[in-house]
Amino acid sequence: MALNRKTAALGIAAMVALMPLAGCGSSNNDNAGGASGSSSPSPSASASPSESASASPSESASASPSASQTKLTGDFEIQYFVGGYGDKWWKKVIADFKAANPDLNVIEDGGPKINDQNKPRWIGGNPPDFVYIDGPNLNDRQMVEDGQLEDLTEWLQTATNIDGDKILDILAQAPQQYDGKIYNIPLVLNSWGIFWDKALFKEKGWTEPANFDEFLQASDKIKADGITPFIHTGKYPYYINGAFLYPAIVSNNNDDYTILQDMAANKIDAYKSPAVLAALNQIVQLRDKGFIDKASIQINHTDSQMLFLQHKDAFIPNGLWLPNEMAKDVPQGFDFGFIPSITQKAGGKVVANTSTATVAIAKKAKNKEAAKAFLQFIFSKAQASQWAELSGAPSNIKGDISNSNAPNFVKDAAKYLTDPNTVVIPTITFNADVDKAMQDATDALTINKITPEEWVKRVTDVVAKVQK
Repeated sequence: MALNRKTAALGIAAMVALMPLAGCGSSNNDNAGGASGSSSPSPSASASPSESASASPSESASASPSASQTKLTGDFEIQYFVGGYGDKWWKKVIADFKAANPDLNVIEDGGPKINDQNKPRWIGGNPPDFVYIDGPNLNDRQMVEDGQLEDLTEWLQTATNIDGDKILDILAQAPQQYDGKIYNIPLVLNSWGIFWDKALFKEKGWTEPANFDEFLQASDKIKADGITPFIHTGKYPYYINGAFLYPAIVSNNNDDYTILQDMAANKIDAYKSPAVLAALNQIVQLRDKGFIDKASIQINHTDSQMLFLQHKDAFIPNGLWLPNEMAKDVPQGFDFGFIPSITQKAGGKVVANTSTATVAIAKKAKNKEAAKAFLQFIFSKAQASQWAELSGAPSNIKGDISNSNAPNFVKDAAKYLTDPNTVVIPTITFNADVDKAMQDATDALTINKITPEEWVKRVTDVVAKVQK
């Protein structure tokens, strides 16, 4: 399953302007998160839905004109997953769209289990008109291959938002392409990375790491002080892969992220690269030094995040959605520190592994006109601002929302993501079987069940099967 996608690096600086961040996203490496595209549960799979939006952001998108010159009528159904990003933005944008199109009957179909609930409808050819591809059991590549999504390639060449801006021109990260065609558009843009509590580090006198050597040095001191340095989500290993392993592979590949694209294209030689083994050996160093919490292997994302927030562990690999997802459990005084990667050598470049959540129109949608109008409506600067304010996550729409009150960790993230020396990995989606094999192998590596060489063997065996 080769991937053909455009690079996101040029849009990142603009994207960061959109940030009062955090929201649980995809589970793919990418999408893995991200947004989601992996067969594994999303980071927010167990999160309960947020309350309906009561906030009224400064941007008044509700006053925006209709996205379509034609009066929209009939039923229009929207499917959206509710996880770490919450549902406040969805409630608000749908209300705004309804107000702009009073003759349209908009049907909301959202919730933390909506992907599972609607799966029979997608299989049966009776899907909702519009879908937000995030959360568990919703894989964008699989949906494309199964012929479930509308081909947007031609429409997007000239499509404008409700402000008259060409949609393709205002995206921070371009849509990924499948054999040269576009089927879904990134709505959310996030970054994986490593978190810690700045307040705790200041109290203990620990140095915040900027590279792998400093990370190891800090972890030695943390361990000596009776705290486990590192915890990850063993039940969903795409966290440690996305925030630690993939950046490490890029760092060890002379900062060239195309090795990940080659891996995603199922090129076996890429998996056998010395850079992959070097990155895997960095995990081995953490393991052999006793830095990894032994509880990691059996716990999910919320349990690992709770242990981190309780200072049972000092570092956690996660996405920028973490603070928002755990907002109700964050102790007073906790100050999130963040760096996209800690696997680089001293003086090396920071590597930011981005993740997205995308939106699409069902190929068998009953109201494609309304669905396209909704795309034009949500990809506006006003909605970018509202997304950031209500979800606590960066939007994929270029724009300046500097008046928003970004938390400290967002400012830290912005420093890295706007730095021209940062290596920005565009969102990459692996074959679902290969992704699962990598996740399982990484888990086994962290508990000393396999060697780095055996990790490569396990994964390439699956890659070989996928190629056939």
